[in-house]
Amino acid sequence: MLQIVGGILMLGILVFVHELGHFLVAKWCRVKVLKFSLGFGPKLVSRTWGETEYKICLIPLGGYVQMLGEGENEENQPLSEQDKSRSFAEKPVLQRLAIVAAGPAMNLILPFLILPVAFFIGMDQPAFLEKPACVGHVIKDSDAAHAGIQSGDCILNMGGVPVDTWVDAERNLLQHIGQGTSLVVERGPGVVELRLPADASVAEGLQGIGVLPSQSSVVGYVEDNMPARIAGLQQGDRIVSIDGVPVSSWYDIHGLVQAGEGRPLTLVVERSNALQTFQVTPEFKKHDSSEVDRYLLGIGPSLETVFKRYPLGEAIGEGVHRSIELVDLTLLFLRKLFSGHISADNIGGPIMVVQMAGAVAEEVDLARILSMLAFLSIQLGILNLLPVPILDGGHLLFGAIELVRRKPLSEQAREIAQQIGLVLIVLLMAWAFYNDIMRLAFGE
Repeated sequence: MLQIVGGILMLGILVFVHELGHFLVAKWCRVKVLKFSLGFGPKLVSRTWGETEYKICLIPLGGYVQMLGEGENEENQPLSEQDKSRSFAEKPVLQRLAIVAAGPAMNLILPFLILPVAFFIGMDQPAFLEKPACVGHVIKDSDAAHAGIQSGDCILNMGGVPVDTWVDAERNLLQHIGQGTSLVVERGPGVVELRLPADASVAEGLQGIGVLPSQSSVVGYVEDNMPARIAGLQQGDRIVSIDGVPVSSWYDIHGLVQAGEGRPLTLVVERSNALQTFQVTPEFKKHDSSEVDRYLLGIGPSLETVFKRYPLGEAIGEGVHRSIELVDLTLLFLRKLFSGHISADNIGGPIMVVQMAGAVAEEVDLARILSMLAFLSIQLGILNLLPVPILDGGHLLFGAIELVRRKPLSEQAREIAQQIGLVLIVLLMAWAFYNDIMRLAFGE
């Protein structure tokens, strides 16, 4: 419940920022604003200040600013000369374009303001991100496995561009969606050149192609009422061997436990600089629709994190750089999506957004909350700029056509376009909800 509430609040902030852009520029252009609403449907809270009704409505999946001259006025009466001068429809086309563009613009500006704050505050992040891109594990039958990448390989070059850290490799990989890319890896005393095919699943980064970072065999958590807890294992133990087979990373543990097929295992662990031996009998978990049969000890890895904080000047530079990078990656994703290089199964809807935002909000980490707000704000801003009628981008397209033709499209043409746009949006939302539900129900 806390996650849902946190996600809705974060979504509400983004909607408020978007609608505030429309509102402020409309006021600056002396347009009369009738309503400023967060959400749709029945109103929960309403208050009128001056000439505008401000309200919060039941369905928290958007909002709107209603201006005089948008459709019929509430009384369905002809406007007075004074009201005509404050009607949105009567304003010059450039002013109308500015009002429409202000919403997405505010969403795109927001990350440039809040990401520097996030970097200045500082946040914990996985330590491996800043380390060399060395492969800890390659998932069987993955794109990486088929390309010949092996555990222990360290990526030196990708597509002709040098790679120093895991972050460099992630960024570089995303630039090659649908193109294929060459890899130069350090393997033992020499180097090997490999190639990922154009259809590799690079949209999700290195993990998407089946490459996982090095991960120590230190126990990060022990579940209650599970074999490891019953046997006496504790958080912080480092597993040295299982049935006499040395363990060098967490991925070794999974393979050795499954290979044991449920028989009692002898675990040697290091605790307080001393070795201790435990007998643990894994618990069998029957597969369901989203998982496979497997044996569990009830332990999880320890994720090494580092706290990174930037001085004010560097935080501003890093925040601006990261904002530009997020915009570039979002545009790249859309290009690859429309070109067919990325599956439409990657599209997420409001459920996914609330999940993502809520998971971060639940951590009560201001820097991470600001980072997630920046990420989602860019998605919202760019989505609204798509040239689809009923979205802001569609209205901008109408305005641009009016500028070129020196007269607006006919009312019939606009209505047809709006109907087509509505159908497209409904289909898109239906597909997004379908993807969200499939992820929730089956982990797909």
